[in-house]
Amino acid sequence: MLERTFMHISGIGRKTETLLWRKGIHTWYHFLDHGSEIFSPSRDRYIREQLRDSINNKTNIAFFKDRLCTDEMWRLFQTFRNRCVYLDIETTGGYQGINDITVIGIYDGRDYLTFINGKNLEEFESAICDYDLVITFNGSTFDLPFIKKWYRNITLPPAHIDLRFLLKRLGYKGGLKRIEKDMGISREEDICDMNGYDAVMLWKAYEWGDKEALNVLLRYNKADVVNLERLMEFCYERMKELILGVI
Repeated sequence: MLERTFMHISGIGRKTETLLWRKGIHTWYHFLDHGSEIFSPSRDRYIREQLRDSINNKTNIAFFKDRLCTDEMWRLFQTFRNRCVYLDIETTGGYQGINDITVIGIYDGRDYLTFINGKNLEEFESAICDYDLVITFNGSTFDLPFIKKWYRNITLPPAHIDLRFLLKRLGYKGGLKRIEKDMGISREEDICDMNGYDAVMLWKAYEWGDKEALNVLLRYNKADVVNLERLMEFCYERMKELILGVI
């Protein structure tokens, strides 16, 4: 999808991109190899310069992140999938006036890692540096601002896809658990009906000495994080169908 994208070039919006596709110019290379004038000599030269820069920066996600609007970040997924990470945090939820991170879970499509307050939470700051793209559900308003407040000098991955808003574009509303159920994604029976308040209470139980409560909390967090991959895959393929269906 990234090589089909022209919207990262100044002056090209959705309508112009669609026009190019309908002319048979489906990729950057089609434009560069096109023998005749497409727009005007000066504009064509400018676009060709931008496309050559795009090819040279194909592995540099920051190049595209700075040129694509937030709504179009999903186009980066397949190209940078091997450098993406799914993320979700748990907090104390303001319980008794305390608002701390308790657990951060990350999943790269292979391994699920946890960073736990009082154990290894400080290791998250270096671990997250290994990725170029972070994928969350509602992370733009909750998880990432919370993390930035907690780790004052942290460097997060350059690009971010928030599935809450991408799923909303596709007609799916509500919280993560409701959307999972609507899409037929199941969880283990003892955590399938858990919510954020339950996560807060599990952490409190752990602090009071219940070690099993932490295990349950981590399984809940793991489901939150790992299921994001299926949702991202669905969104990417569905958005491709909708966008390319105009050709």
